[in-house]
Amino acid sequence: MSALLKSIPDLYAELCALPEHVTGEIIGGQLYTQPRPAGPHSISSSTLGGELYGPYQRGSGGPGGWWIIDEPEIHFSHDEEVCVPDIAGWRKERMPKIPRGHRFKIVPDWICEVLSPSTAKKDRVIKMPVYAQYGVAYLWLLDPLERTLEAFELREGCWTVIGLFQDDAKVNIAPFEELELSLGDLWAEVEEEE
Repeated sequence: MSALLKSIPDLYAELCALPEHVTGEIIGGQLYTQPRPAGPHSISSSTLGGELYGPYQRGSGGPGGWWIIDEPEIHFSHDEEVCVPDIAGWRKERMPKIPRGHRFKIVPDWICEVLSPSTAKKDRVIKMPVYAQYGVAYLWLLDPLERTLEAFELREGCWTVIGLFQDDAKVNIAPFEELELSLGDLWAEVEEEE
């Protein structure tokens, strides 16, 4: 037991020591690392966050009442279960103020993971169960290369598909159903590899 307790701070110290161009997460007692995202991933994530920021965080043309945050370090269990989703959202009634430090300890109401070839398996197989375990209410999986959006709602501890969308669809999806989102705006034109 003491070896496990000793390894947790060591893992978090390793996470904190990672270079700036690397993102780290601790899931199930293991440190996962990945480089900063590629162009299509960054565009999709930035565009979606921008679409939600005005109506949901600022209340400009929408209901307000949310924090929409890029890449927060969420501590589901202090320094032991640490995930960094691409975008997360909290209802302000549940998290009235943003933490002063970098640790977000309140479970988000919504998470969006932007899939890439190097992270899709981890996002689906490793992170989705963690998000369900800790009670994240909504999860979106956005794939900029396949141009798809999968939306899930947590019901009785299990993920239930609430929508599967692709290409240029115009959609209204919980928990942001007041906003018509044009998926075509989320996809970047990608140059061919040499």
